Amino acid sequence: MSITAERKQELIGEFAKSEGDTGSPEVQVAILSERIRNLTEHLKTHKKDFHSRRGLLMMVGQRRRLLDYLKRKEVKRYEDLIARLGLRR
Repeated sequence: MSITAERKQELIGEFAKSEGDTGSPEVQVAILSERIRNLTEHLKTHKKDFHSRRGLLMMVGQRRRLLDYLKRKEVKRYEDLIARLGLRR
């Protein structure tokens, strides 16, 4: 369900704005999106796992708040990020 340390480093390297950048909204949204994808696959096979479903909903809400923040601050960065991640909005 969670992502490996290697995959997390790949995402950080791909979405970081500068060297050592791990806290920018782009990196946070990319990591959350990966975790959401993994948890969605888990819930397809374990339909009654309501504890994990709650965690998924919390992650989706956190990602939505980060995306709203980014859209409010810099629309261009927001549009680039959702295009790179393939998100619908």
